Amino acid sequence: MSDTATPKPGKVLVAADDLRTFSAALLEKGGLNAEQARTTADVFVWAALRGVDSHGIARVPAYLELLAKGVANADADIRIESTAPAAAVLDADRAPGPVALSAAADEAVTRARISGVAAVGVRRTVHTGAIGYYVSKIAEQGLVGIGYVSGMPNMGYTGVKGAAVATSPLAIAVPAESHAPLLLDMATATIALGKIRQAKASGTPLPEGAAATADGTPTTDPELAVMPLPLGGVKGSGMSLAFELLTSVLVGAPIFAAFHSDDPQGRKHRQNALLIALDPAAFGDPAAFTAAVDETLATLKQLPPADGAEAVFYPGERSAAVAEGRGTKGIPVAPKVWRELTEAAGKFGLTLPEPVPSA
Repeated sequence: MSDTATPKPGKVLVAADDLRTFSAALLEKGGLNAEQARTTADVFVWAALRGVDSHGIARVPAYLELLAKGVANADADIRIESTAPAAAVLDADRAPGPVALSAAADEAVTRARISGVAAVGVRRTVHTGAIGYYVSKIAEQGLVGIGYVSGMPNMGYTGVKGAAVATSPLAIAVPAESHAPLLLDMATATIALGKIRQAKASGTPLPEGAAATADGTPTTDPELAVMPLPLGGVKGSGMSLAFELLTSVLVGAPIFAAFHSDDPQGRKHRQNALLIALDPAAFGDPAAFTAAVDETLATLKQLPPADGAEAVFYPGERSAAVAEGRGTKGIPVAPKVWRELTEAAGKFGLTLPEPVPSA
């Protein structure tokens, strides 16, 4: 496996702890309280450690802008509503996603410890960040974590002209005994919006069936592409619509119908989510469960690799290895992001973290 912790030319290496502390300080200057700032920074560093740079430190300047514009509410009145022991709705009051979903994950674990299973819906949050973080936090407690998110329509839908549904993600984390947890973290789109921007910047053609023009016509030209197409066509389309029902509609905060209505408020940015925690102890012996998970993963890895395959991997295995490498060598920060962080540090009177010397 290649060492993805090695920075590309122009990138700055920064120790994860230093980047976390600095990012939290910036977010606190941006209006979050100290605990919320630390939580939000931890989500970003978690993603950056695993090589998901689109949801990593690059999000810090973006969140500062969301807070400055009032899109994200730094003084949110977060409330938990519940009429059943194993279910609750967290009204985020436009709190940043990392703040709202971290609280929802904790609530789901607490309730699942009592009921065996718990579901917590999140209503009216702003940009959830890497959803894999929250289900991983559930898995760290020995429970299975499942998460869904719905957001603003920015993806095509099979048979529809133009953007129709969101690139709504799904994440599942399953704890193991000695292996890194299984972590499936995927969107319902063929490619991410960030990949389209990267292709446009580099002039690289897009894969067939991955993106479309504004009217929904498939294209490989990055200059014409404005939105991704659903993964597997009708499969990705259906999953995204189902996630809207399981999240937004379920918690009484529909996005899809409002977005496509004549009400201008329907296009106001917001996201909803559903986090589910399953306690293996409610289904049998939890130690036997994690041991069997280990055996399943080990069996997969022992299967003969296909011609040309480096090895056989399970979901989350490679990102865990990247996190280990970056945790030791530092997190590479792109030049553009480093410039933005430098500007923000100057604005708020903070000192930039010292880069790690390149080997």
